[in-house]
Amino acid sequence: MLQSVVHVGALTCDGFAKVDLWLLLSVLCRVFHRVEQFCVTILSKRIENKKVSFADSDDSDAEGGLGNVSRLIIRPPGHSGKAKKGHLCFDAAFETGNLGRVDLVSEYEYDLFIRPDTCSPRLRLWFNFTVDNVRLDQRVIFNIVNISKTRNLFREGMTPLVKSTSKPRWQRIPRRQVYYYRSPQHQNHHVLTFAFNFDREDDVYQFSLSYPYSYSRYLGHLDNLCTKCSSVKRETLASSIQKRKVELVTIGSNAEERQRRVVAVLSRVHPGESPSSFVCQGLMDFLVSAHPIAQVLRDYVVFKIVPMLNPDGVFLGNYRSTLMGVDLNRAWNRISEWIHPTLFATRTLLEGLDKNANAPLDCVIDLHAHTNGNGLFVYGNTYDDVYRYERHIVLPKLLAQHTEDYNPDNTMYNQDPHKAGTARRFLCSILSEHVNCYTIQVSMYGYYRKGSPELLPYTEESYYRVGRNLARVLMEYYKLTGLIPSGLPDQPSNKRGRQSRQRYRQPRDPRPRTARTPAPLHLASIHEYFKEDIPELPTGPRYRSMSGTRMNLGAGTASAIGTTSVKNPSYRYRSPGAGPLDAGKSNGLLIMQGHSEPRLAIIDFNQLTRGGLDRATGKNRAKIPRKSPDRLTKFRR
Repeated sequence: MLQSVVHVGALTCDGFAKVDLWLLLSVLCRVFHRVEQFCVTILSKRIENKKVSFADSDDSDAEGGLGNVSRLIIRPPGHSGKAKKGHLCFDAAFETGNLGRVDLVSEYEYDLFIRPDTCSPRLRLWFNFTVDNVRLDQRVIFNIVNISKTRNLFREGMTPLVKSTSKPRWQRIPRRQVYYYRSPQHQNHHVLTFAFNFDREDDVYQFSLSYPYSYSRYLGHLDNLCTKCSSVKRETLASSIQKRKVELVTIGSNAEERQRRVVAVLSRVHPGESPSSFVCQGLMDFLVSAHPIAQVLRDYVVFKIVPMLNPDGVFLGNYRSTLMGVDLNRAWNRISEWIHPTLFATRTLLEGLDKNANAPLDCVIDLHAHTNGNGLFVYGNTYDDVYRYERHIVLPKLLAQHTEDYNPDNTMYNQDPHKAGTARRFLCSILSEHVNCYTIQVSMYGYYRKGSPELLPYTEESYYRVGRNLARVLMEYYKLTGLIPSGLPDQPSNKRGRQSRQRYRQPRDPRPRTARTPAPLHLASIHEYFKEDIPELPTGPRYRSMSGTRMNLGAGTASAIGTTSVKNPSYRYRSPGAGPLDAGKSNGLLIMQGHSEPRLAIIDFNQLTRGGLDRATGKNRAKIPRKSPDRLTKFRR
C-alpha cells in the first residue's frame, strides 16, 4: 500500500499522469487509519499482558497499571535474602495506582518518582501507592521529586492524604510534616517532602494526592443508584479503547404533559481530578432522593449525566490523558471516532438533544477539579450578544448566592483561543444560542467560608454537598426563568406523624399525699352592696374606639351606639354586722328591694386587664369616698 502511494506521488510530481488530489488524500487517510489501529492493538495487548494480582486496596479489581511498581521491596545496600521488618514494600499495581520508581537515599529517606501518563511523559502529578512491611514506630522521609506542574496547591498548604488498614478513613498529613521547595540535590526542581511515622507493624498504608475514585467504584455506584428510584435509566453510551463502558444515566419522570428542559452533566474527563466524581455522585444521589426539590426537578427537568468520560485513564492512574496520551478536554474541536470514541458519542448525543423540540437541551455542565485554585468557581464564555451574555451569567450568580464555598475571584468568562478545544468553548459554537455551557471547578484542597479567613479542607462529604448544592441552584434557576412555578415546596415538611401509643401501658407511681390546710375565712371581710343614684356630671360626651367600634362615653355614662346617656349607678357597701339602713334618712342611700330591672353594661376590656372590673365599668364615674363601718354606724345613730 505504501509503495503504491509513493508511486502515485511520483507520477503526479513528474507530470506523466494526472491523479485527483482528493483521491490521494483519501488513500493516505486509509493508510494512517490502519497504522493507528495497529498501534492501538499492540499497546492494548501489552497492557493486558501486565496484569498483576493485588487485593490490599479497596479500589482494586486485581489488575495493574502500566509501568507502576509492583510489590517492590527496598533493601539497604549489602543486604540480601529475605526481607526483614523495616524493609519497605511499595506497590502501585492496582486500579488508580501511580508510582514509577523508588530510590533509597539513606536508611530513612526515599526518593519517589511519579509514573508519567501513558504516551505523555510531560504530565506527572497524580500519585497513589501503598507501603507495608513496616517496623513499629519507624520514621521515614519521602521525597516526590518529579512533579511536572510546579504551580499547585502544595504552595498553599495542601498535604497528601493517608489511610491505613486500622484507620480506613482518609486523613491529611499535618502541615508541619510537609515541605514543598526547590531542592539543590534534585537539579533545583520542586520537591514534595513529607515525614511519616508508622504506628502499627501489620497495617498497610496508602498515600494519595486526593481522594481516589476508581472505575470499579463508579460501576458499583451506578448499580446501586438504579435500585433507589424508578425515574433512573442507565444505558451504555460508548466503549473506550480498552473496551471499558462509558455509561449514560438519565434521571427524570416519564410525564409528558408539561414543558421540560434537558441538563447535560459531564464528569471525569481528566482521570486525576477525582473530586469531580464525588461532586457528580452527590448530584445523582440527591436527584433520586425523596427531597421535595429532587421531586420537582425530576418532574420539570431531564438530566443526562455521563459520570466518567475517561475510564481508561482513571483505571491506569493517569493524571490528564487517555491511554493514547490525549487530553480529551483539548480535543473537542478535532474529534476522531477511533482516537476519541467517548467524545464522539457524547457530541452525537448532545447534538441530538439540541434538535429535540419536545425537551430541548438547555444547559451543559462540565465538572472538573482544580489543582491551583481554592473553593468552587465557574469558567464561562463571552458573547457579542449582550442579552445572551446576561442570560449566561445568571447560573454562576445563583451559585454564588446559595453556596458557602464559592470563590468569585477565580470565576472567569473568556474566549481564550488556547481553550478552543474545551467542552464549554466548542459546544457553545455548535449548539443553539439558548444553550449555556459551563465548566464548574472545585478545588482539590479546600475553600474559604464567607466571612472567615480560615481555609477549610474538602472532604468526601463536602464534595457530595457541592453536588447537592448544584441541584438546589438549578431549582432556583428554573424558578427564575419561569419553567418551575414558584409555589411548589422546596423544603421537607416538619410535621411529624402521631406517635404510636405503647401497646401495654406502664403503671404509674401513685402521687404522694400532701397535707392541705384550709384558708381562713372572715365574715367581716364580706360586704353587701347597695345602689344609689349619682347626678350626671356636666362634662360633655367623648368618643373612644375599641376593637373597631365607636363608643359614646360621657362622664359617668356608658352607652352603645345610638343610645342616650343614662345615670350611672353607684354602689356602696356596709358591714354585715351593721344594722339595717333607713330609706327615709337623709343620707341618700337607697336599699335595693326586689329584683332590679336588667341592664346592659358595656365593659372596656383594655381597662379590665389593667385595672379590674370597677375601672372597666365606670372609668369616668365620680369617686365617692368609702366610709368605714364604724363611721357609718355612728352616722345612723
